[in-house]
Amino acid sequence: MNRTTTRRRLIGYVRVSTSMQADAGHSLEAQRAKLDAWCALYDADLVDVVIDAGLSASTMDGRPGLVSLLSRLRAGEADGVLVAKLDRLTRSTRDLGELVDRSTRDGWAILSVAEQLDTSSAAGRLVVNVLGAVSQWEREAAGERTSAAMRSMRERLLYTGGRVRYGYRVGDDGCLVPDEHEQAVLGAVRELHAAGLSLRGIGAELDRRGLVSRSGAPWGPSTVRRLVAA
Repeated sequence: MNRTTTRRRLIGYVRVSTSMQADAGHSLEAQRAKLDAWCALYDADLVDVVIDAGLSASTMDGRPGLVSLLSRLRAGEADGVLVAKLDRLTRSTRDLGELVDRSTRDGWAILSVAEQLDTSSAAGRLVVNVLGAVSQWEREAAGERTSAAMRSMRERLLYTGGRVRYGYRVGDDGCLVPDEHEQAVLGAVRELHAAGLSLRGIGAELDRRGLVSRSGAPWGPSTVRRLVAA
């Protein structure tokens, strides 16, 4: 096709990741408006718009709209897919690379309004891959920072949510403070384990001493094993 004289036929793809956004429709409408404006500016035909509402970009197979869109592009129904932003297609660098490979192999292009990208050129494909790699790095770096912060909070006995570690309770200031009863249980477990008692034997001795479990149930071997490893 000679694209210098023929209007490009594009299928738009819009996605929101939560049911609330999908029901409200605002994000979908905003994305659609950007696609329409881009096509008017660059003299392209928006032949259809495919919607995946309330679906995550974590996988491609879980989005029926995208699966159908890729099949239509492979069949030659349009020259490419147009998105308001690249992350509407995927947030995965691996999936993005697969989409670029598919588009090159099947003869269609990925176009993005926000990033001003067009993978019909080698330069466009390079930029898409670089942006995808940078995006994934940012997500992984944020995850590492969060993990480090949570680890630091635990080391300082700050409550990080969820089940409180055995031997402690949440104080009035939100910090973990030693629980007298549970600390006594831990001390007894260490003593009995050092004396060579089995897990079942330790549990029986804890019950005999009246050192009840957090749930109030008799001590079982699996529960004792967790305390031995604590």
